[in-house]
Amino acid sequence: MPRSTFLARSALILPALALSIAVHAATPKADPAISRAIADPARSEADRARDRYRHPAETLAFFGVTPAKKVVEYNPSGGWYSQILARVPASGGSYTALVTSAKAAEGAKQMLAAKSLTGSVATLDPATGASTVPANSQDVVLTFRNVHNLTMAGGQSAANVFKAWFTMLKPGGTLGIVDHRLPEKADAARERESGYLKVSTIRRLAEEAGFKLAGSSEVNANPKDTTDHPKGVWTLPPTYAAGDTDRAKYAAIGESDRMTLRFVKPR
Repeated sequence: MPRSTFLARSALILPALALSIAVHAATPKADPAISRAIADPARSEADRARDRYRHPAETLAFFGVTPAKKVVEYNPSGGWYSQILARVPASGGSYTALVTSAKAAEGAKQMLAAKSLTGSVATLDPATGASTVPANSQDVVLTFRNVHNLTMAGGQSAANVFKAWFTMLKPGGTLGIVDHRLPEKADAARERESGYLKVSTIRRLAEEAGFKLAGSSEVNANPKDTTDHPKGVWTLPPTYAAGDTDRAKYAAIGESDRMTLRFVKPR
């Protein structure tokens, strides 16, 4: 084979190989501890039924969660992800439920105790950004379907919370975000009331706080979701805000189309 032909073919093959490696690296296999936590019989059947929409194994693997990581979950609410995350730590790892008030902290403690979970509870005030989590102490901060609430609250809440997340992470640490995705071409006004956000909006908030986008995944995408429902994202399951109106239609769509973004705090 002439050298010029070999070099030309190499120029095509090497970028393709690099892309293949990059794609493979972006979808790692879940740590066995995560798989065991998902399979734990203590999880209710109702929670398990939502695994097919939330893909916890793939999502947490994408965010780099392992037993040795110190993980913070912002606003865990009823504890759907807490039941998985709090069962993963070992070898110096930890789980912290991060909430926004003293009252919410008591609720989080009760939730962990009721589900026989081990973890600590910390607070973050969106009005000021002050948090009880020490600076540069955590490996991973995760938030599931919460950023839309911060942006809908208005003011500096979202900016303050992103800055607080940045501060509590170690250099090189990961911020993992899952939220309802609004098409980029949609009217931005819909972000204020629909529960959906544009990827560009979350990128702006993260980058203004100092984060760098490290990757995105389509693991939580749902192409059936048109994002234009009469009562916003809450029209869909599990909320069914429209009641019995077109319930079968929305059940067939399933849970929302979601972005899954991984950011890093630069070293």
